Amino acid sequence: MDRFFTRLRGLAVAAGLGLGLAGCGYNAIPTQEQAAKAAWSQVQNEYQRRADLIPNLVSTVQGYAKQEKDVLTAVTEARAKATQIHVDAADLTDPAKVKQFQDAQAALSGALGRLLAVSENYPDLKSNANFLALQSQLEGTENRIAVARKDYIAAVRDYNTTLVTMPGVIWASTVFRSKQPMAEFTADQGSAAAPKVKF
Repeated sequence: MDRFFTRLRGLAVAAGLGLGLAGCGYNAIPTQEQAAKAAWSQVQNEYQRRADLIPNLVSTVQGYAKQEKDVLTAVTEARAKATQIHVDAADLTDPAKVKQFQDAQAALSGALGRLLAVSENYPDLKSNANFLALQSQLEGTENRIAVARKDYIAAVRDYNTTLVTMPGVIWASTVFRSKQPMAEFTADQGSAAAPKVKF
């Protein structure tokens, strides 16, 4: 009889440890999902900040470089396309939508790079206080975008890892079955680089 109770006690301890281990991961999935969504919101916030700077930058360049109409038009069109594509938190599990957003932002980065390169041909524009201030703000925004993307990538990595590792995989296959891995942000090599700002 003692052997039976010893075995029963051992099973109870093992079951308790198993439940305790699984229980400690219950909140990880929703917590990390919210962290990834918040990081994505920051990415969008920084891209919006860049989009808000562009009309002022285009207007300033336009006053000095009227003959660069094609470049100015390309920037304006790229901005319009980039601001039309919306990826909200519910779309983060759809890699195609995230890729579409990334491609539009990469196209805008390329157009901005060409616009800033045009400024090299206009010494008066390069020394204009308004242009210099906008150029500086744009450079700062590009840095903020890089940090926001890095934070999003880290948050998604944590969330996606929790979905496939213990004890998160237990919860992901039972209670949180509807939770899907989120798409990672993978900018195109070179095309999504911050425009080079030269003084």
